[in-house]
Amino acid sequence: MQPDHRARYTFGFALLAALLAALILWNLNTGSLHLSPAEVMDILLTRTGENAAIVWEMRLPRLIAAMLLGGALSISGFLLQTFFANPIAGPFVLGISSGAKLTVSLAMIGLLSRGRVIGSTGMILAAFCGAMLSMGFVLALAQRVRQMSLLIIAGVMVGYICSAVTDFVVTFAEDSNIVNLHNWSQGSFSGISWDNICVIAPVVLISLALAVLLSKPMSAYQLGEGCARSMGVNIRAFRAALILLSSVLSACVAAFAGPISFVGIAVPQLMKGLFGTAKPLVQVPACFAGGAVFCLFCDLAARTVFAPTELSISSVTAILGAPIVIFIMVRRRTRTL
Repeated sequence: MQPDHRARYTFGFALLAALLAALILWNLNTGSLHLSPAEVMDILLTRTGENAAIVWEMRLPRLIAAMLLGGALSISGFLLQTFFANPIAGPFVLGISSGAKLTVSLAMIGLLSRGRVIGSTGMILAAFCGAMLSMGFVLALAQRVRQMSLLIIAGVMVGYICSAVTDFVVTFAEDSNIVNLHNWSQGSFSGISWDNICVIAPVVLISLALAVLLSKPMSAYQLGEGCARSMGVNIRAFRAALILLSSVLSACVAAFAGPISFVGIAVPQLMKGLFGTAKPLVQVPACFAGGAVFCLFCDLAARTVFAPTELSISSVTAILGAPIVIFIMVRRRTRTL
């Protein structure tokens, strides 16, 4: 590693750590009830106090969920960008998040009509099925359509169709008053419990570890299929691993927070700019930390900008992420001229 690269990587990770620490404290302090940093620290250490339930049962699970799911969505986007070799490929753009959202809503409402409630594991499985169906359609289309622009458009159309069907199902369901169903269908970290965190954390962290283990073949794959094959990479198995990991991460996000737009596209590009490299061994942990920072900030904005009204997290991520995507597309177009 070159000395200048080492210094840049150190600065990048230090900056992300500082932003993450500041946003954690800011999120715990801020809400309908403002708490001082000293009061928050006392509650965290002793689990006692008049406002202990607010911190431990509402703000802390939501904060951890935003970090884990934001990181998961960012890594999912990076894996898809590596797979398709395109900077605007992502779970939301390709319709994967919307497909997962549709199957989860169908499962939730279908079980409700029978007087049953879907568990956390069931939500992830339902979301995974929807993510794989959407991904399967995109991959099948990729065999016929070689132009990435047409593939992206097809993915967007799939996303719109799935979102429209989901809205229709939720609107006309017999019992659409399930807790947080409407907020979830729009994208939200509210209503996350510790039981949910106990499912989210292992899924995301194991997937993160597997993505790190795939860093070496990803580096080879970025140089081209021929180069990767000459270095001993099993292309078919490698591609399957990328798809499965990306789908699991997208499904986990959709199951517990609904569809969240642009994080999977914008954050990997921001991290590439910050660290000055596309090396997976750097980008995977950077994307996870960057996704956590981005979603913590967006969730804070969603809760506070128009308080007491709370915006959907997807609206805020779109406002912040869409300009980044537009900039990427314009810059890429300029370079090709």
